Amino acid sequence: MEDKIKLIECPRDAWQGLPKPIPSEIKADYLRTLIAAGFRHIDAASFVSPAAVPQMADSEEVLAFVDAADVDVRDELEIIGIVVNAKGAERAIRTGKVTTLGFPYSVSPEFLKRNQRQTPEESLDALETIGEAAYKAGLGVVAYISMAFGNPYGDEWSEEEVAAACELLIDSGIEQISLADTVGLAEPEQIESLAVAVLAVSGGAEIGMHLHSRREGSAEKIAAAYGSGIRRFDVALGGYGGCPFAQDALVGNLATELAIEELKRLGAKLPELAPLDGLLTASAEIARRFGSPLQ
Repeated sequence: MEDKIKLIECPRDAWQGLPKPIPSEIKADYLRTLIAAGFRHIDAASFVSPAAVPQMADSEEVLAFVDAADVDVRDELEIIGIVVNAKGAERAIRTGKVTTLGFPYSVSPEFLKRNQRQTPEESLDALETIGEAAYKAGLGVVAYISMAFGNPYGDEWSEEEVAAACELLIDSGIEQISLADTVGLAEPEQIESLAVAVLAVSGGAEIGMHLHSRREGSAEKIAAAYGSGIRRFDVALGGYGGCPFAQDALVGNLATELAIEELKRLGAKLPELAPLDGLLTASAEIARRFGSPLQ
């Protein structure tokens, strides 16, 4: 089995729930530092209603400040912009910097209602429209299965339903899917079982995981995902972040530094990165200055 790991660094997710606005220049400088450190897949921005996510209201301005001057780097750099409708897709495409549109789908109707005010049917219609816009613009698409490991609302959940949702998305042309543990519910055994089920129907599509976890449980979750064949991991330096629409208590992202440590122990082939000390300090300073809801 291929051991090479694809790390998607997620400052957008780390920042979106912070209560105080982060200046655009600070965000852009952080993104530039990520690129300089060797990160090549970055979930950098979202193009949604400023009223819904005030922290992301300046996404166009932030990306305007970001440029990978090295041509080789630019060619391999993936910038993901999260969108939930055609208007957001148009905004992301106009930046000229976004290379992949990210869309949050879910098997939880309540989450779709809270997160993007859509029914499951409306969500699929929106994804089809976004996919068409991405194709015309030469951009990729990644779909997130939010609440892939269960939900706190009492909505029905089953492993079979998640696998069926992935099959539906793949049949519609989606080639990248990330299974999102939006509120940190997943246990290692469930991660392993769901990964095996989804990979069995993936048909060559890239399947990843966007895990939210407290630090003490991270290593076991990473090992379960990796051992099941997952090679794409969404992470955030310092483990900051969480979905502000999911529940009141935010559970942070899988910490990049912990993921790297555990994946190294497991013998995985990781991307070449510069030492992360400076980035960890910068991430912690942003959280300190602009307020971190991490539990």
